[in-house]
Amino acid sequence: MPTRAWFPTYIYCEPLQKSGLARLNSDLAAECRQLREFDTAGRKWSAKNYPGGYTSYASMNELHRFSSAFADLEKKLTRHVRAFAKALSMDLRGRQIFMTDCWVNIMPPTAAHSLHLHPLSFISGTYYVATPKGCPGLKFEDPRLDRFMAAPPKLPDTPEQDRAHIVYPAEAGNVILFESWLRHEVPANRVEEERISISFNFNWS
Repeated sequence: MPTRAWFPTYIYCEPLQKSGLARLNSDLAAECRQLREFDTAGRKWSAKNYPGGYTSYASMNELHRFSSAFADLEKKLTRHVRAFAKALSMDLRGRQIFMTDCWVNIMPPTAAHSLHLHPLSFISGTYYVATPKGCPGLKFEDPRLDRFMAAPPKLPDTPEQDRAHIVYPAEAGNVILFESWLRHEVPANRVEEERISISFNFNWS
């Protein structure tokens, strides 16, 4: 072929574990909602910076350090992060990977999460706890988008891998991992039920 693809962007999506997800997510959802009730500072910050929703990002973003449920989740997520790093051909021989941040996001109707990335980490991700039917997925942006310059628009039937954006559906029990430099967003929740997820960052040494 005269045309070949280079410099791919990888996204990982896999169930957290093979069984027991319904019970695990029920327990995590209860803990997430309890955290929201307890976290006065987080609710105050969210009212200003995360309209309509709740996140513990600015108040309690190291949940794996003081909650046994989140510490257990950290161990399970670490296995997935190692598998993703291996798929990326990252050289972690003799090196440690570790979770640096872990926080809760609760999105009632109208709540949205604007386009952003995760500095100071190498792999980031989301674990889905509660995903009512019709809730928004995770939308990723082509990292070259600001360099397209004078490129014409794409055809309506452009293959998914060549589009400027791709959306991964939010499915309870799934882990989505991506390199931390990849910009992403969550569109507004248009359903009546709350969408609950746990986001996290990993680093290495």
